[in-house]
Amino acid sequence: MSPQIKTIGLQFVSFAVFFVLARIAFTSFTDLSGFWLPAVSAVVATILAPQFKVFRTEKGDKVCVSWLFFKGVKVLN
Repeated sequence: MSPQIKTIGLQFVSFAVFFVLARIAFTSFTDLSGFWLPAVSAVVATILAPQFKVFRTEKGDKVCVSWLFFKGVKVLN
């Protein structure tokens, strides 16, 4: 698998985990319903999920992650 496909998969899985957790939390602790529950959960998941990117260098492709809770950018490989 190419690094681009891996980053898309990691991005989707991280968003999905935060979306499900936010949806469960908002269902349990608020009165949100209808359209607003998934909309607010998606916004929260977009903000909290880490961002994965691929950078091409002379040594090969580097997968980097940037997250709200990290200071700076971390290289995964």
